[in-house]
Amino acid sequence: MRIDIITVLPELLRSPFEASILKRAIEANLVEVHFHNLRDYTSDNYKSVDDYQFGGGAGMVMMIEPIDKCISKLQAERNYDEIIYMTPDGETLNQSIANEMSLKKNIIILCGHYKGVDQRVRDMFITREISIGDYVLSGGELGAAVLCDAIIRLVPGVLGNETSALTDSFQDNLLAPPIYTRPRDYQGHKVPEILLSGNFPEIEKWREEQALKRTEERRPDLLED
Repeated sequence: MRIDIITVLPELLRSPFEASILKRAIEANLVEVHFHNLRDYTSDNYKSVDDYQFGGGAGMVMMIEPIDKCISKLQAERNYDEIIYMTPDGETLNQSIANEMSLKKNIIILCGHYKGVDQRVRDMFITREISIGDYVLSGGELGAAVLCDAIIRLVPGVLGNETSALTDSFQDNLLAPPIYTRPRDYQGHKVPEILLSGNFPEIEKWREEQALKRTEERRPDLLED
């Protein structure tokens, strides 16, 4: 998988990809992540990527020309499965979307900034618009990092135990059940006996029951789906 991220702040994005699982995935050549500074595709001495909006109003707008130049250059080099724009009014990221995206080969992610991008960018280039929640950030970089983490961890070979991702919350529209590790008894708080029994069919049944109970208590909306 290759992910190309278009941004005006590449330095803000680098850190998450230089540690932990994402770093190991890149070093193992399971995924490529490339950052493209939009200012490198400007045509004026000030490297301007934004301008005032037509019709007046507060907030600057990212211009179409540098975005066009960057996307067109990338598309001339390879075919892309998706060109994603991170925006608060996009579809809300969930596990189903992450699962789907993890199967793609080449993805471009465009990080919005200021008031957003010229609508013609969305009309001409964007194939999917994604939000990470009903709130507004100063830019799309943090959202892009969240999306990449959700996708990359699902790529085969990235996690040490690939079955681990299959038991995550939301994979089956349920929250994950409680989990425990040593010691068995910590200041009177004990691990449930069923988990120490060695009876794996009963353990699995207990986990399913606990997952359903936790979902009913915390996210009953998931059960409606």
